[in-house]
Amino acid sequence: MTKTEIRRMVAAAAAASEEKKAEQIRILELDPADSGFTDYFLICSGTNDRQNQAIATAVEERMERDFNTRPNSIEGYRQGEWILLDYVDFVVHIFSEEKRDFYHIERLRKTATSLDLEELKASLTKRVSAVRKKQAAKKAVAKKAPAKKVAAKKTVKKAAVKKVVAKKSSKARSVKPAKGKATKAVVKTAAKPRPRSAKPPKTKPKAK
Repeated sequence: MTKTEIRRMVAAAAAASEEKKAEQIRILELDPADSGFTDYFLICSGTNDRQNQAIATAVEERMERDFNTRPNSIEGYRQGEWILLDYVDFVVHIFSEEKRDFYHIERLRKTATSLDLEELKASLTKRVSAVRKKQAAKKAVAKKAPAKKVAAKKTVKKAAVKKVVAKKSSKARSVKPAKGKATKAVVKTAAKPRPRSAKPPKTKPKAK
C-alpha cells in the first residue's frame, strides 16, 4: 500500500471520529527507526465510555465502506476507556480523558511528526490534483501524436502488402504444368488418325 493511500485512510478515520464529536484529534507519523510495526497513530478522546464506543464503531464502518477493510484486531471495546483499532499500517487510539492524560502516548513518541487533520487533507488534495494533472498531460500528448507517424505506418503496411502480392503473382507465373498432364496431351494428339492422302480416281483405258 502506498503512503498516499495510507494517509487517505487515516484522514477518513479522523473524519469519522470528528463526526462523533471526538476531541483533541491528533495524527502522529511515526519514525520507522522508532516503530517498525505501523506508520501512523490516530489519537482522540471522548467524554465517556459510550462515546468512545460510538467513535470506534464509526471508524470501523467508514473503513469498511470506503476502503473495504476491517481492523486486524480490536482491544478495550467493552471497557471503553482505551479502545485500540489496529489497521496494520495505522492504529487508532480512542481514550477517555483520564486514560489519555495517564498514558500520554504523544509524549512517549518524541520522534514522531505531528500532523494536523486539515493539513493532512490539504496535502492529500494537492497530491490527488498533481496525479490528475499528470494523467491529463499524458492523455493530451497521446491525442497530439504526430500524423506523420501514422502516415508512415500506413505506407509501410501498403508496401508490405504490395510485396506479398508481387511474390504471389511471380510464383503463379513460374508454375509449370505437371509432367503427367503434358504426356496425356501428347498421347491424345498422337492418337488422332491422320487424314489419308487423296488418290486420283481410277479411269478406264480408252478403246483403240
